[in-house]
Order: sequence, then C-alpha cells, then structure tokens
Amino acid sequence: MIRSVVRGFGAALPKRVVTNQELESKVDTSDEWIVQRTGIRQRYIAGEGETTASLGEGAARAALANAGLTPDDLDLIILATSTPDNTFPATAVNIQDRLGMRHGAAFDMQAVCSGFVYAVTTADAYIRGGLAKRVLVIGSETFSRILDWNDRTTCVLFGDGAGAIILEAQEGEGTNADRGVLTAKLRSDGAHRDKLYVDGGPSTTGTVGHLKMEGREVFKHAVGMITDVIEAAFEATGTTAEELDWLVPHQANRRIIDGSAKKLGIPLDKVVVTVDLHGNTSAASIPLALNAAAGDGRIKKGDLVLLEAMGGGFTWGSVLLRW
Repeated sequence: MIRSVVRGFGAALPKRVVTNQELESKVDTSDEWIVQRTGIRQRYIAGEGETTASLGEGAARAALANAGLTPDDLDLIILATSTPDNTFPATAVNIQDRLGMRHGAAFDMQAVCSGFVYAVTTADAYIRGGLAKRVLVIGSETFSRILDWNDRTTCVLFGDGAGAIILEAQEGEGTNADRGVLTAKLRSDGAHRDKLYVDGGPSTTGTVGHLKMEGREVFKHAVGMITDVIEAAFEATGTTAEELDWLVPHQANRRIIDGSAKKLGIPLDKVVVTVDLHGNTSAASIPLALNAAAGDGRIKKGDLVLLEAMGGGFTWGSVLLRW
C-alpha cells in the first residue's frame, strides 16, 4: 500500500513581532483581556516586501533543506491560503517560479483555517492515486492585510506566517503501524458562511474587503465540529485517544484547543500549542505548529499525530498520520 509520508518540514515568519502591549496603544483592548480570552501574547505582521508568496517560498526552502531535496524532486505544489498575492494567477505558481521549478504543477486551495488539512488530504489522494511521488504542501497567510485595524474584536486575533511539509510516496503494509497519512476526514456546511467571512471580492464588491466574524457563534460550533472529525478519524483506524502521541490543532483560540482536548480525553501535555506566539495564522497555523514541535524534538519518527482544524465556511477536518 502506498502511504504519504512526511519527508521534511519548515516555516517562515515575518520580521516584525507585534505584542499585545503594542496593540493596547492602538485599539481599546488590553493584554489581560486578549490572553484571558484567546491565549495570544504576540503575533508576526508582514512588512513591506513580505507577501504570502515570499513567506511561502521561505517555508518551502526550509522544508526542502530539512528533507535533503531540491525543487527538481517535487511533482506538485499545493498552497493553502485565503490571502493570495493576486486574484489570479494562483500564488502557488508564483512560489513555483521563485523556487525555479519548471515542471509539474502548482495550485492554490481555499478552505480558510482548514486549508492545510484540506491540502494534505488532496496531496495524499494524488500520491495514493499514483499521480505524484512528492508533494510540497504549504500553508501561507498574510491576514494582516484583510483586517480592520479599528475592530478590536478581530485585529488582535490574527497574524501572518507560513509553514510547509513535503509528503513522499512510500510503501506501507496497510496497518496503523505504517508511517504516513492513515486517514483524513473533511467536512463543510455553507449555512454558516456569514459567521466568518470577508466582506469583499472580485465578483461582488470589486474590493478585497475586511474580515468579519461572529466570535461567539464560531466558538459555539467549534468544539463540536472538531470533536466530530477527530472521532471519525479514530473510528476509521480503530485507534483511540490513549494511543495518540500528539494533537496538533489549528491555533485559533486556547480555550477552543483546551475544550476540544478535554472533551476527547487527550491530556494537555500531548497538545502542541503555539497560539501564544503566532496568533491565528489561518492555513499556516498547523504547519507552523508542526515545525515548532518537530523542530525541537517533541514529535519524533513513529509518533501518532493528529491534525485538526475548523474555519470559515464553515469548513473542518482532521488528518491522522504516523510521523
């Protein structure tokens, strides 16, 4: 059986760090309020010359270096983003060009904060279907460019950054002991689209628009939706929360992360948390967290790792893999 195995990982962040204290001087908020409700202490904000493509390129080069590969070794690039450099072409082809890759294919995937989970699932389908042997999966965002910096309910939550992994086709025996993606579960429900959206677009206003969110509504649905796809992953593989080595959740809100882990019986010392450092970086949050935990040696070869995310749409999903 062909499995999609993580061969390398990497990340890139903007130069500028913006603390809660800095935001206190700009909007009616406080460090205490932000930390208590979200767990966020700082975020990175893209400056001049820093874009979704440039950050994505940085994460891609770091992942290639970690894997000991070059762009010539790749067959496909999938970029998860809600903040592309241009309406078209896809920012993925910009990154492809920046890497000097003149073969294969590249495309963007839009599922907001669930984008990286959707992209990994798509890459796994390409690999298992024999359409690609190595896929570069990137999550890159510059959400600071679609925020209303006068809206204290949203501008404190988000940040910019990029993370990437390289998935490689390797033979497995078809058991849960195999390295690589074991199962993936995706969901969406467009009835909730007005609870988290951007109020602009080429087909409607002809403008980029700003992020709008009904925070309480998102919070109300989040834990249940996350639990749904995690339990589906366990059921599909016959595994349990006790067997899990690491939960790597979308980094949106510490209370959502803790609530989901508690409901599933996953100890908090098995949960990777970076929301305090990065804020909500949408599709970049899971690969940034993976880079942090694999980079410092917490996530080791053979560990059972669960990725989960929920975002605008609503979209939500999970990927269970063995590192």
